[in-house]
Amino acid sequence: MIFLQIDKTSQGKYIYQQIYAGIKESILQGKIEVDEKLPSKRVLADRFQVSINSVSNAYGQLLAEGYIYTIERKGYFVENINQFIGQQEKAPPDLPNDLREKHSIKEGWLSLSHMTADISKFPFKKWLKCQNEAIKNHQEELSEITHPQGPYLVRETISRMIALTRGVRCEPEQIIIGGGTQPLIRQLMTLQKESTKVGVENPGYSRIYSLLQSMKFNVSPINLDKKGIDINEVEVGDPNILFITPSHQFPTGIIMPISRRIELLNWAALSNERYIVEDDYDSEFKYGTDNIPSLQSLDRNQRVVYTGTFSKTLLPSLRISYMVLPPELLRTYRHQYSNYIHGSNSLSLFTLHYFIESGEYERHIKRMNLHYETKRKLLMKQLQETFKDDIDIKDVPAGLHFFAHLKTNRGYEEIHERAEKEKLELYSIERFTLNNKYKGAGNGISLVLGFATIKVEDIPEAVGRLRRIIK
Repeated sequence: MIFLQIDKTSQGKYIYQQIYAGIKESILQGKIEVDEKLPSKRVLADRFQVSINSVSNAYGQLLAEGYIYTIERKGYFVENINQFIGQQEKAPPDLPNDLREKHSIKEGWLSLSHMTADISKFPFKKWLKCQNEAIKNHQEELSEITHPQGPYLVRETISRMIALTRGVRCEPEQIIIGGGTQPLIRQLMTLQKESTKVGVENPGYSRIYSLLQSMKFNVSPINLDKKGIDINEVEVGDPNILFITPSHQFPTGIIMPISRRIELLNWAALSNERYIVEDDYDSEFKYGTDNIPSLQSLDRNQRVVYTGTFSKTLLPSLRISYMVLPPELLRTYRHQYSNYIHGSNSLSLFTLHYFIESGEYERHIKRMNLHYETKRKLLMKQLQETFKDDIDIKDVPAGLHFFAHLKTNRGYEEIHERAEKEKLELYSIERFTLNNKYKGAGNGISLVLGFATIKVEDIPEAVGRLRRIIK
């Protein structure tokens, strides 16, 4: 027997949905027997004074979901359905508190974060114009799944651009486009043996360090000297793959001199089992000097994997990064990822192509270089005037952050607690030290100070908050 309550005045559900829900519930609760014949559409419609179409739609949905079956010229019958384990009436448990997300409103906060980019001067109208070009010219490609490495046209454009700006020597076939540097590094590392030894800069990019650890690789933090990663420690550790940021070491800002670059390339050339991964994360921004050629441009033995991103120069939310693989790694990559479905947004990639080809990308970089240099100088000046001899700034004219050491008796934990109260987004060297924790008390603290999103007019207030935190 079917028990239904039809509310024809209900604004929430259509009549056929009410019929469907009532029958389904009766079946799940065992109120209708297995293989029991349901009333015909006309009989049920007459019983509840509804249209035959409403009953037909309800039966059709129940049939599609497997609650009932039909026998030609005989009607509809209840399917034999496995019963749920446990009490059906019991509501599903609430999400555990440790899995709930906290949404905080950043009202009143100021940011000295290294992870952001200033979008206030981004040429959205120009970008949209390029997007319209992409839609007009690439409708066929936009309707298809693109090449596993990304559209060839876009790779060709990127290869020309990085050849001009970074001296990178590669063919479009060597470029892999991805939705961020981390996913690309994950792909790269799946090509390696489990026994692969990995070396990373210390201090360095903690997210890559954590990623490599989660993939169960033997990862060794390698300390820095004044030239960048310590070549002596590299030789002692003897990693198969070495991750470095030679153009603007993250987070200290060291620009690796040519002598150390040659030492590293010579080290890598001694074994076919060795590769250097060069992360060129913010190389577009140099102040007062020309761009420094990439490490890959000096490589004569195809031992360097070059990675770059548009997150700093365009919008972090676009999620467009790329890596350049040497031929042997490319062959392995193609074998393993021949059936890979590319994860980036093809419309954004073709838009990027026109943005670069039209010259808008180059003009945008020039504007942002001037804009960032202005903010960088103002922030440094304000810090020097405020802290005087209590601050030591590593003035490396590159990137979107700089490194500073301040005298204080406070430890890192206390500094971060006070920054939270002052509503100042702040990151210290502690976050990027990979094998031990800095205590800071008595020795001062080292900070990674970003200036991308801080407004010029907010710089004095941000430095004032920092002074209250430190002092």
